[in-house]
Amino acid sequence: MRTRNLALSSVAACTALLGVVGTAAAADSSSTPAPSASAKHGAGDGSRALCKRAPKIDKRLTKALHRLQGNAGVRGSVARLEKRVAKAKAAGHNEVETFLSHKLTHRKSLIPTLQQRQKDLAKVASWCRTQHNTASS
Repeated sequence: MRTRNLALSSVAACTALLGVVGTAAAADSSSTPAPSASAKHGAGDGSRALCKRAPKIDKRLTKALHRLQGNAGVRGSVARLEKRVAKAKAAGHNEVETFLSHKLTHRKSLIPTLQQRQKDLAKVASWCRTQHNTASS
C-alpha cells in the first residue's frame, strides 16, 4: 500500500512538473514561429510526389483501360463479363446472372472514370513540366 501511494504521488508530481514545462514551452514557441512544412517541401499539397509518380500512374491507367476494353478473350474485360452474363442467363442461373450483371454494371462505370482520370493526369503532367518538376509521359 505504501509503495502504491509513493508511486501515485510521484506520478502526480511529474504530471504537475510536465504541465508547467509544457506551458512554458508553448509560450516560448509562440514568440518565434517555426518554419512551416510548406516552406521546406513545396506547397504541402503533394505536387512534387505526384509529378514524380505521374508516368507510372499513366501506365497503370492505360493498362487498366486496355484490359477493360479488350475482347472476350481478355481477362477482366467488359466483353468477357458480358459473355459470362449471357451464358448464365441461357443456363437459367438467375442468381449468378444477377450477381454478374451487377458486376458488369460496375465494370462499365469504371471506363469513363478512368478515362477522366487519364485526362486529368495529362493536365497535371503538363503543369509539372511548366514547374520544372519531372513528369514525362
